[in-house]
Amino acid sequence: MSSPKLSSSAPADSASPPTRREQITRVASRLFSERGYHATSMRDLAAELGMQGGSLYAHIGGKEELLIEIVNRAARQFDAALFSLGEADLGPEARLREAMSRHVSVIAGNMDSATVFFHEWKHLSAGPLADVIAWRDGIEAFYRELIAQGVGAGVYRPDLDVKMAANLVLSSVNWTYTWYRPGGALSPQDVAASFEAMLLRGLESRS
Repeated sequence: MSSPKLSSSAPADSASPPTRREQITRVASRLFSERGYHATSMRDLAAELGMQGGSLYAHIGGKEELLIEIVNRAARQFDAALFSLGEADLGPEARLREAMSRHVSVIAGNMDSATVFFHEWKHLSAGPLADVIAWRDGIEAFYRELIAQGVGAGVYRPDLDVKMAANLVLSSVNWTYTWYRPGGALSPQDVAASFEAMLLRGLESRS
């Protein structure tokens, strides 16, 4: 059997009552986040849902199908938040700051799926894994382009290693899933502003 691929289908309408598959996906996201993908069995998932183990297969093809769906949905959320920046009338520095804020906001609003996305994606089989790696490369290129625009505009240092700077920014915003707590003292915008103050000041041109 060929490996399932990342789907481009849209997520269920959040205003509609969740379907049984949506309920299964939400519970799987929480369990994969709390216990890890390999440590969560189909029996665990069925017990959380109050279902018989075999009944799950009427709704899903298997555990990896759920992992793919969670990862795919998270990728779409990041895409929608970040790539719409192309429509914003912002200078290079404000554009990068806004990207960081949106990035953290996606994580803060979806902590379970973000944890699965950043920590459990490596358990995917070869085909879906390659799709995720390609997506990650695309996001890195997106941040490199934002920083390169700042270099070109004279906002950031002309000798800046754009690839390393993009990796530093991405590492900072991606890692927030390990410590950020929604409802705490810091909003996603506060986190982005703090990162901006600590990280981007070192990128800026001193001329």
